[in-house]
Amino acid sequence: MVDQHSVDQYSVDQVRGGDPARPPAFEPGPARRGRLTTGIDAWLVTRYDEVAAGLGDARLVMSAPAIEAELVARGELPQRFGSMFQRRTKSLLSTDPPDHTRLRKLVARSFTARRVEDLRPRAEKVCAELADAMAASSGQPVDLVGAYAFPLPVLMICELLGVPADDREQFRTWTNAIVFDQGDKASMDAYRTAVASLDSYFGVLVEKKRSDPGDDLTSALVAEDQLEPDELRMMLSLLLVAGHETTVNLIGNSVLTLLRNPYQLALLRANPSLVPAAVDECLRLAGPVAFSSMRFATTDIPLPDMTIPAGSVVALGLWTADHDPTHFPQPYRFDITRTGNSHLAFGRGVHFCVGAPLARMEAEVAIGTLLRRFTSLALAVPETELVWRPANTRGPVRLPMYLTGRPTASV
Repeated sequence: MVDQHSVDQYSVDQVRGGDPARPPAFEPGPARRGRLTTGIDAWLVTRYDEVAAGLGDARLVMSAPAIEAELVARGELPQRFGSMFQRRTKSLLSTDPPDHTRLRKLVARSFTARRVEDLRPRAEKVCAELADAMAASSGQPVDLVGAYAFPLPVLMICELLGVPADDREQFRTWTNAIVFDQGDKASMDAYRTAVASLDSYFGVLVEKKRSDPGDDLTSALVAEDQLEPDELRMMLSLLLVAGHETTVNLIGNSVLTLLRNPYQLALLRANPSLVPAAVDECLRLAGPVAFSSMRFATTDIPLPDMTIPAGSVVALGLWTADHDPTHFPQPYRFDITRTGNSHLAFGRGVHFCVGAPLARMEAEVAIGTLLRRFTSLALAVPETELVWRPANTRGPVRLPMYLTGRPTASV
């Protein structure tokens, strides 16, 4: 029997984004000026209480054209910012109420807890098939990201949107170009190409659904006819990208976290009912997003140590907030029995991730299936050889593993 109080220590090096051999990410502390990977200068807010408050603060907005223009003129915001994916037209990432309320209402019903539970059997079937395919590797290393963590959420979001799953590798290429902007010319060229390609792809799909509708979200949005054509294409592009990218990294990070904490892995095998709590603890400890989408301060924002001036770009640190020792005792300890786990990995307030129920369910099914299907999970390479995704989305590019399977009938 595993001692439920045997909790492994988890170092800051292991949970930060990027190469774990690099210096650790900064700790929660007073807001400070910093430069994001995209070259944008921002105030970085990192303590839990301040981040939580900022996520629900109406003075911090997602869209502020006058402020953006002034920042570009002063050289504090790159000129290319105006052409970025989330600001090309109205979207869930670039609007505030009432526009945001209107847009979110159209898709929120597809991601309710009840609707997501209806999708669980399909996720279980997909995971079982993927696990069987990995089990057939005959003792050879398997890339858990490419063979498992990626196919599950992309297949699920494709089916939800009514998009051919056969196109998923193309979606992966476009998504990588959009998510991993490094601010250089090459990545921005790839970014613009991917945005244009997705827009064109969904333009064709919308016309197809208009003449031949199906039982999917795209057909429903087309039939309701409440979005402008560019809004509809943007909504579908955003749902496709956001609907799988962070979940891929959540699954990869979660498996790696469990491998690093064998006592907790054993506890989870002995108590499968802890899988939902384990997913929440992985979200807190190794969540797939470091900072929330950036916001603009429309007025001075007083904080305990200083005041963020009006007209500033503000980045709210989800990862640092979830490692704040004033809110989470022993924040770098991985504990699947942790109580009161009010992490901010999905955000908070009106911009709380609309797909959070779906991401949770997929991660729960993915982890539960792995533990039932395989008696042993082990990295196939030294951890120092893992390559991490750049920019704000964090997770391993590949996760080579040895998997020891059970007979299929026992699953």
